[in-house]
Order: sequence, then structure tokens, then C-alpha cells
Amino acid sequence: MNDRYDGYDQQNYELVGYDESGRPVYRPVQQAPSYEQNSAYGYGYDPYAGGRQQPAGQQPQHPQQPPAYDPYGGAPQQAQQSQQATAYIPQQAPPQQYEAPTPQSSQPERDYRTEQFQFVEEPDEDSEDVIDWLKFTESRTERREEARRRSRNRGIALVVVLALCLVGGAGYLWYQGKLPFLSKDAAKTGTAAATGPQNRDVIVLHLHNTKGGGTSTALLVNNTTTKRATTVLLPNSLALSDEDGTSTTLAKSVDEDGSSGTSDGLDTLLGTDIQGTWRLDTPYLNNLVELVGNIEVSTDATVPDPAKKGTVLVHKGADQTLSGPAAVAYATYRAKGEPQTAQLERFGQVMQGVLRKLSSDPQAATTTVQTLAQILDPSLTEKDLGAFLAKLADRAKEGDYRSEVLPVQSGGAISRSTADSVVENVLGGTVKSPSNGDSPRVGIENATGDRARTEKARVALVNGGYTFVSGGTGSATAASRVTYADAAHKKDAAEVAKTLGLPASSVTKGKAARNADVSVVLGQDYTGR
Repeated sequence: MNDRYDGYDQQNYELVGYDESGRPVYRPVQQAPSYEQNSAYGYGYDPYAGGRQQPAGQQPQHPQQPPAYDPYGGAPQQAQQSQQATAYIPQQAPPQQYEAPTPQSSQPERDYRTEQFQFVEEPDEDSEDVIDWLKFTESRTERREEARRRSRNRGIALVVVLALCLVGGAGYLWYQGKLPFLSKDAAKTGTAAATGPQNRDVIVLHLHNTKGGGTSTALLVNNTTTKRATTVLLPNSLALSDEDGTSTTLAKSVDEDGSSGTSDGLDTLLGTDIQGTWRLDTPYLNNLVELVGNIEVSTDATVPDPAKKGTVLVHKGADQTLSGPAAVAYATYRAKGEPQTAQLERFGQVMQGVLRKLSSDPQAATTTVQTLAQILDPSLTEKDLGAFLAKLADRAKEGDYRSEVLPVQSGGAISRSTADSVVENVLGGTVKSPSNGDSPRVGIENATGDRARTEKARVALVNGGYTFVSGGTGSATAASRVTYADAAHKKDAAEVAKTLGLPASSVTKGKAARNADVSVVLGQDYTGR
């Protein structure tokens, strides 16, 4: 059991410390003297005492301490730690057998243990470079993908913006009638004919102000081909011809000729086909606004309350809510010094506001008309008016509705440019071949510089059996011209020239006014005699 200690018994050695290299140092354990040995010193010897009693006459002797045993071959050392605790520790591993160093090595072989080492992880520069390269490659790929996504998004956004601009621009030009394929210039090349005929339903509306007096007239037009609607506001100064050919104004015609005579005069002047007349007195307008639940109008003027002085009934501003009385006051309001066209535009705003609130269902719209309990013109029944207004209401809700004032000259005549733009594009006024018994319509434009000659020409034409259509005044010109557009009216043009006393050479084929079969420009060579 103790062979590995080379004869040393574990109980005979004790640990006395460690040398400067950290190796354990052992020494033999002192054995207590036996009884026989103690007797040599006499009785009274206490082996556990600090000293021994010696016989008388002898000096005390101290046993010599054995040298400390170094199992690793070191020189014997005096155990300086002998004064320290030398208790035996059973768990202490016994000393290893000392082996003398070999000649090849001048240092003793050491016993290294795992706990005497510390492992340090050295950073691998190559692995760090690889990681950095992977990060760089990944970030570079992500940047490229992000750049591609941004480029695609910008491209899509640009395409959308361009498409919206094109659609918006085309819609605006179409709304203004400036598209080449819808403009009056395109009509020369036959483009308009390629689009086919357009169907329009037209009724004339007369608003009678029962308190302030006066009337306001508008044409309500529903273009069933283009799905658009328009209110054409007609100034009271518009020149018309009555049944006997006498020149009159729109305001006088409404008061004197009634609905039938005014409707015929407008058809003659504008080349329209009015299907009915709607007379709307201001009390019924008040009731109509109340029935639809008030209206929203962006007002351009502050209107005082006619019933209460010093009180404002309508405030100027955007999206003003108007009740029945406020709507009537705003539709008939004309400030001092304002032209009648300003009041007409307000009337058009109120009617468009009513149509936006009116039901688009024909039956519901008819019920609203019946609730008004007004007496309609025989030319227009409640059912027909209700169905017509329902169509206009649908256009107004969809944003396909507008109001436009018919421009007239100082004498009440409409110019040729007005006839080409409003009469042709909006009203669809075209020259229709006269039926049997109908007289040709002759438009007169006075370019003589003398307005009195217009009246002379009108009298001559009416006496000759023609229908007079005022064409207003134009720039002064020396020679008169008689123009016809349709070959079927060539003979009529020649007869008109004879009636006015103009030479046959003044008759030419060309573009005539849209509301006349034959157009005449009176030059300074026309004397009216």
C-alpha cells in the first residue's frame, strides 16, 4: 500500500510548507519517547510539557530536530516552519518519489496541472475580414435592390402623373370646346359629321318676379348624346322678331307675345327646337327650394332682406346655405349699376343648386313638381317636366352641368362668332330646310356704319316674305355680300339680293350664319332705297 513512497510511511511524515516554487515540503514526524527512555530522566517527565525535568547536576539536553525531507531532491533544509502547526492532514496526497534530474536537463521536470493554465482566444483576422466582406456584399446588394425599387416607384408615379395631366388637360379642352376634333375648325373638315348627330332636349324657363317685376329667361338643355347639360341664360335685350316680322326684344316678347310667340321667336333666331315652356313665378321658386331641402350656393354678393330693412338675408361667401326666401332674393338680386347678366348668373346658380338637390328618379321628381301645384303651360305636362328635370339633376350631381350667358351686342343681336360657339356647340342650332309654307330665314349683319339701314333691310325682307334674323353689326366694308351654305338655297340667295337691291355678283356660296338659311352683310353700297 505504501510502495510508492519508497519505504516511507505516510504517518511518519508531515507537511511543513511549500518551497519557493510552490512544491510541498515534508518532514518526519517526531516520535514520543517510550517509557524506558523516560525513566532515564527520572520521574516527573512530562512529554507534553514545555520542558523536561532533569536529574540534579545535569544540564537539560534538547534533542536535535531532524532535517526536513524534500522529496524533489533539494538540499536538506532546517524546517523553519517547525513552529507552525504540523498537524497531519489525511486528505493530503503523499509525496511523489523523487527522481534525480537526467544529465540532459538542468531543470527538474515540473508537474503541470490544468488549473495552472489560462486559455486566451486570439482574434482571427482572416475570419473578421470574411465577415466584413459578407456584410459589405450584403449591404451593397440591399442598396442596389432599394435603388431599383425607388426607380420603379418613381417611374410609376411619373406615368400616373402624366396620365392624369393628359386626361385633365383633355377634359378641360373638351369642356371649353377647344379640342381639334370637337372645335368649329374641325367642322370644316367633316370631323363633326363623323361623330354623328347629337340629340338635345330643350325647354325654355321664364322666372317671373311677382314682387319686383321683370322676368329672367333661360334655356335648359340636356344633350343626351354627350351626357352633358347646360343652362343658357338669355339677356332681356336679345333681339327677336314677332309673328309679323316686327323687331322686338326678349323681355317685350315674354310680356306681350306670351310663351308660344316667344318660343317661336327663339327657335327662329337660334335654330333650336324648343319642346316646352316652364313658367316659374318667384313664390313657386321659394316652394321648390323648400321642397328639396335648401340649396348650397357660392354667392358673389351680399343681399339685403327686402322685408326687413337693415338686415342681411344672403351673405357673400362660398357654400352658403340658402332657404327658399334667400334663394329667391339672390336669384333676382341686381345691384345698382350692374348689368343684367350679373343677375342672370345668380339665377343660373340657384337653378343649378336646385337640380343638385332634386331627385334623379323621374317618379320622385314628378312628385315634387306636382307638389308645387302650379298651373303649367299646355305645351308641358307635369310628367314630362318631372322626367326632364330628373335627367338634368343627374347631370348636375355628376358634375356634367354648367351655366353660360348668351353674349349679345349692344343692339340685342348675336354676332356670328356667338352663333358659331354657343348656338352651334351648346344649343345645336342648325339651319333646317324650311317646310312647305315656311319662309327662308335671312340673317342681316350691318357693316354700313349706319344702324338705321338694318331696319330698312328688315322691312324689305319681311314684305318680301322672308323671316328676318338679326346678325348685329360688323366692321365697315365697302361691298355687300349674300352668302348661302346649302346649294338648295342658291335660288333663295339670288331672290334676297334682288329684294335688297344688291347686284347678282354679290351672291356667293360660303359659310352662312348657323341660325339662317341665307346670310347678308350690308356694305356701304347698300342705300336701302
